[in-house]
Amino acid sequence: MTDLDALQPLSPLWAGRLHLMLELMATLAFALSGVLEAARKRLDMVGVVVVAFAAAFGGGTLRDLLLDHRPFFWVQDTFFLWLVIVVCAAAMLFMRQHHLQPTERAIVWPDAIGLGLFTVIGEERALALGQPALVAVMMGVITSVFGGVLRDVLCNEVPRALADHRPYALWAFAGGWLYWALRLALPVWLCISVGVTAIAGLRLLSVWRDWRLPAWRQ
Repeated sequence: MTDLDALQPLSPLWAGRLHLMLELMATLAFALSGVLEAARKRLDMVGVVVVAFAAAFGGGTLRDLLLDHRPFFWVQDTFFLWLVIVVCAAAMLFMRQHHLQPTERAIVWPDAIGLGLFTVIGEERALALGQPALVAVMMGVITSVFGGVLRDVLCNEVPRALADHRPYALWAFAGGWLYWALRLALPVWLCISVGVTAIAGLRLLSVWRDWRLPAWRQ
């Protein structure tokens, strides 16, 4: 029996609905993180939209490319595109009316939530396509990390995933294995709840407690 055979089954109907709901929530979270980062860097309206799109769709697009899955998720369902546009417009209007200046700390929350959601989404997509455990976990990491990398690069920042020193991609990788292990025995909805909560919670805890990975000395 392979590792795929041992996974708890999920009906195609519920799999589709659940995946769509999770992808919408993750897209919303990362789009918001893109808007906040672009606003913090004082980009214009076009810049805000570009950064939000890159953050929301970058990881999932790279995942679909590597898995040779067509069409891309945001091409297959254009509601994702409209969602990001609405998020950009609403967030910019709200911040302008209330004279809010986003801080780096404000970005941590949507970024952590998106990290947890996209890790599970990417891994589940790979498992559904018959990929082995290691590939599935790596697809989860790529899905959850690459959008943030693009966001930071476009905002002229060294990506947090590479230079923050507080665990980021590490929690996506560890949480991906936790999710896969739970999928062997528990209902999918429970695995998703535990996996997303663990990844997002550990990222937030790392920032709060200032846990740092070893880095090269000067």
